Amino acid sequence: MACPWAGEREPHGGPDAQGPARFDFSSNGNAAGPLRSVARAVRCADRSRYPDPGYNALRERLAAAHDVDPARVVIAGSASEFVHRITHGLALRGRARRALVPEPGYQEYRDAAALDGLAVSASAAAAWAAPHGGDLLWLTEPASPSGATAIGALGAGIARARRAGAVVVIDLAYQPLRLDGQALPAEVDDAWQLWSPNKACGMTGVRGAYAIAPRGTEASAAALRARAPSWVTGVDGVALLEAFAGAQAQDELARSLARLRRWRSALAALLKAAGWQTREAASVTPFFMARSPAPIDFAALRARGIKLRDTTSMGAPGWVRVSAQPPLALAALAEAIGRPAASLRTGARVAGDSQ
Repeated sequence: MACPWAGEREPHGGPDAQGPARFDFSSNGNAAGPLRSVARAVRCADRSRYPDPGYNALRERLAAAHDVDPARVVIAGSASEFVHRITHGLALRGRARRALVPEPGYQEYRDAAALDGLAVSASAAAAWAAPHGGDLLWLTEPASPSGATAIGALGAGIARARRAGAVVVIDLAYQPLRLDGQALPAEVDDAWQLWSPNKACGMTGVRGAYAIAPRGTEASAAALRARAPSWVTGVDGVALLEAFAGAQAQDELARSLARLRRWRSALAALLKAAGWQTREAASVTPFFMARSPAPIDFAALRARGIKLRDTTSMGAPGWVRVSAQPPLALAALAEAIGRPAASLRTGARVAGDSQ
């Protein structure tokens, strides 16, 4: 079978071959971070030793934070690593023959399915299409690149898929960053929950994630733990996950969300004033989709230290994903797209907005 990647991998947000962008609107990491308590824990991690290969204390801490049995917790090297591990495991056992993936959406779901020879159904409505036994249903809540939420339909969708015999995985990478405060419905307990809090921590360079298996599927969780490479995440990832589960990190996150709301409003106002089409009203996250009134010269922007996330590889050609950034970055973007910095009225610096 041909590799789904023709040469180079599809681009991601964040650093590229040119290194980090000074003004990076392409990354979904918390631009008001890093969370200080998490950064301190990572700095203090003992890198002279291996972590516990079973991650027992970490799984107990995460289980307590989610009020679940530790036997349901699976540690992962990253969200992407888990996407491939669960897809491969289900394909090998004959539990998955088709992947239902959102479009626009994260390319990794489709890539993992293609590598294991699964059929792929990708559409905006794939999440709520009639699933069948043998389906691997991927949901992202809130969604990327749009930041939109389907939380009102999530519980019913999970229940319908489970009755049909499908395996449901909800990617919750952006749940900690949601700006509307909506909690997840109880039905998520019947789906795989994939959490990768490095984005919320503002520390995307620290790799580490975890999944919570559906209730009653502890054997499946154990099987996926057994399929992991030894020491699938290092001590810095362990430190990040442990610290993020603590009350101090959650307090710091809540304060950062207030700042991100202001920055997102300023970004949307800037783009609208420049004639861009924006979809921030549909987003419950610090990022949203936008379309320029003219073709974007990505190379010219990159030369000015500015990076936007082209969403073509995510199934939304002609659009970009942009994330809330500090006032200095907004001023640079305003200059680059021909708007005076004075137009950033809603982005004027306020107390605490020193970044």
